[in-house]
Amino acid sequence: MTGVPAPAAGGSGAPGTRGAAGAPEAPGAGVSGTGTTGSGTTGSGVSGTSASGTGVTSTGVSGAGVSGGQGPKTPRGGKLIDAAVNQASVWNVANLLTMLRLVLVPGFVALMLADGGYDPVWRAWAWAAFAVAMITDVFDGHLARTYNLVTDFGKIADPIADKAIMGAALICLSYLGDLPWWVTAVILGRELGITLLRFWVIRYGVIPASRGGKLKTLTQGIAVGMYVLALTGPLATLRFWVMAGAVALTVVTGADYVRQAIVLRREGRAERKAAAGEAEA
Repeated sequence: MTGVPAPAAGGSGAPGTRGAAGAPEAPGAGVSGTGTTGSGTTGSGVSGTSASGTGVTSTGVSGAGVSGGQGPKTPRGGKLIDAAVNQASVWNVANLLTMLRLVLVPGFVALMLADGGYDPVWRAWAWAAFAVAMITDVFDGHLARTYNLVTDFGKIADPIADKAIMGAALICLSYLGDLPWWVTAVILGRELGITLLRFWVIRYGVIPASRGGKLKTLTQGIAVGMYVLALTGPLATLRFWVMAGAVALTVVTGADYVRQAIVLRREGRAERKAAAGEAEA
């Protein structure tokens, strides 16, 4: 069967014919094209070789790189990795110090009541555990605020640890007869009452810690620490007056927190009523 040679895509197979791009083609050379540039997509071009004797030019495609406006895709399991990082952030230095205080509470009680609770050596060890707890109370909050280590766990566990070690010390001292029960009741009652008061007004704002409150905490720590030690003579008299100052600060600062809570709630309710009136207007 006779026939006419099939025309190549864009011309005969003779040298010098035009390829698909319309440009003269050198003998034996492949078609060279430019990459397609779209919105954010760049091709690498097309290269190939001419088939001799048939007039057909075949083209080979080299892999094109694509660069678009989109950023790198999140690897598979990225959300799981982020969740793991967020969970790991709970185990920071500030929270570890808070956990240490919680662990020290039962240890302190055991040391305080060892051998009937009146052995000076055991009381000295109990004082050491109490002192470590008080020192970590100062550092964990400072570290959390300075290095952005504040977590939900820390917000809940820190005040619990503070009240646990102080409450354990006061109850042990009253149980052993070293401290009147009414002193323990005043201090612990104030702490519990202020905590409930904060929750009562939390919808209107937060009552900040005052300088008086910080001084109260420091004085309480010193006074309780002095009572934990088996002191005699002038030091025993001195600890009585330090505890008296701590009780006075406890009552005064507690009354001030109540005043702040009442003012904060009143102002918050007034602002809500004003906002509701503007919305209706």
